Amino acid sequence: MFSTFSIAVTALMRNKMRSLLTMLGIIIGVAAVVIMQAMGMGATAYVGEAISGLGTNMLIAAPGASRNFGPPTFGVPLFTLSDVEALQRRAHDLDRVAPVNTRMLRVVAGANNRNVNAAGVTPEYFDIRQWNVVLGRSLTADDNRRAAAVCVIGQTVSDALAINEAPIGKDMRVHDLPCRVVGVLETKGSSAFGMDQDDIVFMPFATFSRRIIGNDRVGTIMASALSENRIDDAKRAMTAILHVRRHIADGEEDDFAVRDPREVQALLQKVTGMLTTVLAGVAAISLLVGGIGIMNIMLVSVTERTREIGIRLAVGARSDDILGQFLIEAMALCVLGGLLGVAVGLGAAFGVAHLIHVPFVLPALAIPIAFGVSVLVGVTFGVFPARKAAHLNPLAALRFE
Repeated sequence: MFSTFSIAVTALMRNKMRSLLTMLGIIIGVAAVVIMQAMGMGATAYVGEAISGLGTNMLIAAPGASRNFGPPTFGVPLFTLSDVEALQRRAHDLDRVAPVNTRMLRVVAGANNRNVNAAGVTPEYFDIRQWNVVLGRSLTADDNRRAAAVCVIGQTVSDALAINEAPIGKDMRVHDLPCRVVGVLETKGSSAFGMDQDDIVFMPFATFSRRIIGNDRVGTIMASALSENRIDDAKRAMTAILHVRRHIADGEEDDFAVRDPREVQALLQKVTGMLTTVLAGVAAISLLVGGIGIMNIMLVSVTERTREIGIRLAVGARSDDILGQFLIEAMALCVLGGLLGVAVGLGAAFGVAHLIHVPFVLPALAIPIAFGVSVLVGVTFGVFPARKAAHLNPLAALRFE
């Protein structure tokens, strides 16, 4: 076995460039599979982090029978502050409840202005979202009671309006309403849907409703369950209470929906998982192409070395020795190509993950599978050339020119 292995390696080293080009198909195939799996798992982890950034144990009630997390559906009655109060009193599985109204408004600070998401919220909103301020203070119940003209801004707004240097106490105008900045929120980054969560201005709900919208109807109700294992109970309680509040009879279709981020997370992870599988399958085709390339080169090698094979057979080599030699050559190409492919794939996945700002996740299962498939490709596509070499007639091989 040692002599056979030595002869096989020597034969490969005699044609370094050809061996390298033959391995290239395997390297590309294995690297592509590893990259696709690593990026798919990284995307799944990114979705999980983005969803968790919305807040743990969070529930969102919005008008509309097929709502997700967008603005209220047109033509559907909005919620009321009485609905919010009823949930606070009667839903015992809920920890906090907050009314939310949002609009896209123009914000002006000095000579700078931009369109931003503006929201009217109560202090409970920040507890539900687990969103803290890094400068100044958050909105308070007293701000809401007095309908104070104050606001808390995201980091993107602070940077864009050039008020990031000592922003506390600065005056800005939201739509036609002057307000004073009392706090800057910590950075949240992009949401699961790619929106910048820091491009936002928060005002007390009463201020926003009375002085900007002109009514106190509630577009969205956000709540948090007492604990993670009570989310489903809290969801059922919210649904039952809102059924009564909105006078929905048994059997009628709901004109609202109560959602939790787990639904979106499950959907997005299913989509990313499916795409990862499809892309990995496409990448695996290059392994097949690499295997065909190995078989082609090995057949050429058998033809080139016909006299060598004849001499070995003439001096006593068995057919199994010849078969083993060419199988080892094919396997050596695939094993080395597989190792290089794994290294290239991990390096490329790490670089791309940092480039597009997603977590790098080591595809622990994909690595041995891709490497094992590359070895299997070497054995499968190396058998035919090896059998052809092993069954050569020694006399015909010696006469071969």
